[in-house]
Amino acid sequence: MNTKPSILVARAVFPETIAFLQQHFDVAHNQADEIWSRPDLIARLQGKAGVLATGSERIDAELLAACPDLKLAANMAVGFNNFDLAAMTARGVLGTNTPDVLTETTADFGFALLMATARRITESEHFLRAGQWNKWAIDMFAGAEVHGSTLGILGMGRIGQGIARRGAHGFGMNVVYHNRSRLTPALEAECKARYVAKDELLQTADHLVLVLPYSAQSHHAIGAAELARMKPTATLVNIARGGIVDDVALAKALRDKRIAAAGLDVYEGEPKVHPDLLACSNVVLTPHIASATVPTRRAMAQLAADNLVGFLVNGQPLTPLNPEVLKKK
Repeated sequence: MNTKPSILVARAVFPETIAFLQQHFDVAHNQADEIWSRPDLIARLQGKAGVLATGSERIDAELLAACPDLKLAANMAVGFNNFDLAAMTARGVLGTNTPDVLTETTADFGFALLMATARRITESEHFLRAGQWNKWAIDMFAGAEVHGSTLGILGMGRIGQGIARRGAHGFGMNVVYHNRSRLTPALEAECKARYVAKDELLQTADHLVLVLPYSAQSHHAIGAAELARMKPTATLVNIARGGIVDDVALAKALRDKRIAAAGLDVYEGEPKVHPDLLACSNVVLTPHIASATVPTRRAMAQLAADNLVGFLVNGQPLTPLNPEVLKKK
């Protein structure tokens, strides 16, 4: 009698995702949503052919050497900076992610964070809740215009394009972008976006949104030097990954009014947030929730589960990150 492969679901997911996986696998799960230590994770991965992972789980050479049965790590995210893909490929371990299913939801949130930042919504709500609103004033929480302003996008993948479309078509914004590679003319026309050098992007954007993937090359892509090139009236929004922005430099720029405001959904060392940022009133802070709608999170969990079934049962993953592993097999 054939036995089912064993897998680990490293964080809490929807009960129906567990039920779906149990049709195909012997499933060990973490519905208590504990944050396991590194040794605990390694211990729980013993004998497991697959893991449904999140950004909390680092899959690297050390872990792979200690977990020789692991064949697939399915990330429930589009980003995968928690995966050492080179080490995974060297060990013949496939990585997958969840692109496309969160594009529009994340673009919605990016634009919501831009508007909250530009219009000082968090700052003004704190003011009101503290009982400080006792009269009208002409300059009370006067923020920046969104419609008709210049929207700058650093990183022009699917989500960046979604934000560009919202800005150009919904708010009549002048959209400029910088990316490692330029979009096709057809995509530029669809997004009403113009390609510029990074320095021009920094200098011209009224609202700069970061949507680039994290890598060694993009670490602190926005630091003190870049913030100094931005307009003092500009806002900065990061929905990409922590580490792309130097949080200490950003806090100083916000304190010194070097830029007007920032909206952040991701942080270096999250879930910890640098205390200098917490002390700034001109920053909107959210806890990495850009993809957090129920339908989108369900779709992300299902795609991760489908990748586990697709590869470990049928030999056909849906969204492989290192497909060269498939060629070796």
